Amino acid sequence: MIIDLIDDFTRAFGRILSNHFYPVPQRAIGVGSAFEGWSPCKEDVVYRVLVPLTPPKGHTFHLELDTTGKMPGKNFCIRVEPMCTCTRKQQGKKVLCFLHGPEEELRRNEELSLLYSLCTGSYLDVEKTTQWFYLLMKAKRFLLSQTYHWRLRLLPSNRSCRFRLMKGSESFRVEVLFGVQQGDSDIYVSSQPTEALFTPSTLWHETCAVAERKFFRHIARQAPQDSCHLKCLQLLTRVLGNRAFSTYTLKTVMMHLLNTIPMSQWCRRDFLQRLVDSLDYLRCSLQKKQLDSFVIGNQSIPVEINLPPYLQKVEPLNLFWHLAQDPEAHTEAMQEYLCLRHR
Repeated sequence: MIIDLIDDFTRAFGRILSNHFYPVPQRAIGVGSAFEGWSPCKEDVVYRVLVPLTPPKGHTFHLELDTTGKMPGKNFCIRVEPMCTCTRKQQGKKVLCFLHGPEEELRRNEELSLLYSLCTGSYLDVEKTTQWFYLLMKAKRFLLSQTYHWRLRLLPSNRSCRFRLMKGSESFRVEVLFGVQQGDSDIYVSSQPTEALFTPSTLWHETCAVAERKFFRHIARQAPQDSCHLKCLQLLTRVLGNRAFSTYTLKTVMMHLLNTIPMSQWCRRDFLQRLVDSLDYLRCSLQKKQLDSFVIGNQSIPVEINLPPYLQKVEPLNLFWHLAQDPEAHTEAMQEYLCLRHR
């Protein structure tokens, strides 16, 4: 229902914006625990969707790697460049060329350019893009009550569009992220908020969320009918998550195990052993201060997950790099693990 709702919005936006030079929203992709089937707490589920953006006519997107090293992870800037549309026509009319158009006409239509409306300098601005989408949703939310009979309350956010859906006693939280695809792969750069105190508004973070969602779908097709893998991950994140270990750390442990232990050994009767395997994998990773990311640098990832060639050749990211740098944090994490394992 949430995916259909976002797609209805983007289709409506497409009709409204057909004669404007704004990014073109594509079909929404559900990502994260709610769409993978293992949300730790049903009472606090956030349905996250990624809306890919493609450049409007007369513009192109170029991803430029951020090399400042000031922000954790791999980050990109999206350079927006005008392209030649001199020979193009739309509905019998010549399309304005922002590259070679008459100077007077370009000045008159400057506000139509994507560079003018949603960019800072030559780069697509996360916060301006979010505000643009937010205002469109605000203007069109009557569609929701007419079509789905839900009320929509928009929530403040700088790098994503958050809102709550309400109908009677039912209530859902939704977060819309925006992304640009890397080539034709399952890797995107996205507007995902971070824990950093300050993130430049022109910085977009590389995300493997779509690839990870495809991996869980791949596993679901092979899993036995009484598979315990989602319940196992759900229990781990309820007990261990948001303490010494993030839910993403525990999800990474589970993905590594799912990729190595045959799915025939994930039946309900195997639940306790798979839980022990998960804890043992976490313990070994803590002792080595090394937990490899699942997607990046993984030579054995299922072939149906489409990665840029360079991502399979690079060294995997170490999700426990901070434990290698901070002995006190490592000691605390080990103590937390031992306490919870004993319990």
